[in-house]
Amino acid sequence: MARFNKMQVLDAIVSTGMVPVYYNKDVETAKQVVKACYEGGVRAFEFTNRGDFAHEVFAELIKFAAKECPELILGVGSIVDPGTASLYLQLGANFIVGPLFNPEIAKVCNRRLVPYTPGCGSVSEIGFAQEVGCDLCKIFPAGNVGGPSFVKNIKAPMPWSMIMATGAVEPTEENLSAWFKAGVTCVGMGSKLFPKEMIAAGNWEAISTLCRDALATIKKYR
Repeated sequence: MARFNKMQVLDAIVSTGMVPVYYNKDVETAKQVVKACYEGGVRAFEFTNRGDFAHEVFAELIKFAAKECPELILGVGSIVDPGTASLYLQLGANFIVGPLFNPEIAKVCNRRLVPYTPGCGSVSEIGFAQEVGCDLCKIFPAGNVGGPSFVKNIKAPMPWSMIMATGAVEPTEENLSAWFKAGVTCVGMGSKLFPKEMIAAGNWEAISTLCRDALATIKKYR
């Protein structure tokens, strides 16, 4: 079961403003990436369900995080159906993220008071997600559904909305400042935070530095 309650999860995501998004089929590489992010100040991390036996990697990762990164809140992403959500909840996922909105997933997560952040591409989808208890909604793919201006225009008639932007987010001051000035609650960041050459070289300190710098930029523009 989840080690952190719903309020703790949302507080960590809101307070840091960034959730790294990552998948690797190799358990040891995944562990090193999680540890590097943790040392860079990350407190919420999304491991994505994007490969065969990904749940087996996650099972090892969450046990590792509990021991080596005690304050890290580990969740799972790329979830599109309630059965897969249930599998990861049983393995200890602290939050569930999806590329789409499936109200049946909300039921599974609500039953255990675990946050569900669905992917939404319209104002109506965000509204429907909020109706079933999704506190934090993800706009995805953020760069294609309207970018920062889309967020700004959502917040005007629906100022209570908590928005995570994922897709087209980069660890640069220009990019992050635009998202946070528009009013996002947080961002999800994937490949730009984990350059392939850094992973291949095992340059974990460089990843920690990228995380640290991105979090500093977010703090500056909130």
